[in-house]
Amino acid sequence: MPAPRYLHLDVFAATHGGGNHLGVVVGAEQWSGEAMQRFARWTNLVETTFLLPPADPAASYRVRIFTPHKEIPFAGHPSVGSAHAVLECGLARPVDGLLWQECGAGVLPMRVEGEGADRRLLLKSPGERVLDTGRDAHPLLAAALAGTGCGTLPPALVDGGRRWWLAELESEAALRAWKPDHGAIGALAHASDSMGLCAFARSTHPGYQLVVRAFPAGVGIVEDPASGAANGLIAAYIAQAEPCGPLAGGYVVSQGREIGHDAQLVVHIVDGTVWVGGRTHTIVDGALHWNAA
Repeated sequence: MPAPRYLHLDVFAATHGGGNHLGVVVGAEQWSGEAMQRFARWTNLVETTFLLPPADPAASYRVRIFTPHKEIPFAGHPSVGSAHAVLECGLARPVDGLLWQECGAGVLPMRVEGEGADRRLLLKSPGERVLDTGRDAHPLLAAALAGTGCGTLPPALVDGGRRWWLAELESEAALRAWKPDHGAIGALAHASDSMGLCAFARSTHPGYQLVVRAFPAGVGIVEDPASGAANGLIAAYIAQAEPCGPLAGGYVVSQGREIGHDAQLVVHIVDGTVWVGGRTHTIVDGALHWNAA
């Protein structure tokens, strides 16, 4: 039996090395879930995915997504990176500009724009519910936002596949210079059963219109360099709060520079539907020599 193929990807990168790492295994149809988890623990990446034949006839492919500790039903950058690997490996072709990804959250559309190095892949946000708003929405929120000034929109707890606190700060400069209290964010995340805090600010930079910093302390990560699902929630919140505003049709996001990355995410908002994505670079592509027994 041929060795599985392994791709190490740079997802949402504006330049090589700027995005979020993802490991993708192709050809692991005979692996058990326990074997997949063991390999994901070894890679020690935020997520490792496994591409499989679809069980649903409506899907182009199936993906299983693992953190080092558990399998999860859905996440943003693993979905975009897995779709990139599907196209690179010739496992499926888009129909009417779409791939259909089967995962723990169901069968989800992935939009394909362009070809080759300029190709962008976008996932459809699973929808959002604003659960609460205001700086006083939770007793621990004020401590998590200590030292910040509010932007146009009030802080909000938003649920859409994953639950995040969202907070708009007063300026790009303030957000980039902010030194958050990670302990306070962690306390808020655990008390509210959320991923953590995702802060954003509007920008007048010609290359992007929003700056984002994500602190997923609820899953043990200090700061995330590129956050697909969280950016989907931000976009949905903005579209709902400002349906006629300057960002209502979509925008470009800069994320990760504060931790040595340079991610760029693209947001399209079409008739209230949010698509989030960007480019992916293949950094490593080779045979995987691993005993999955």
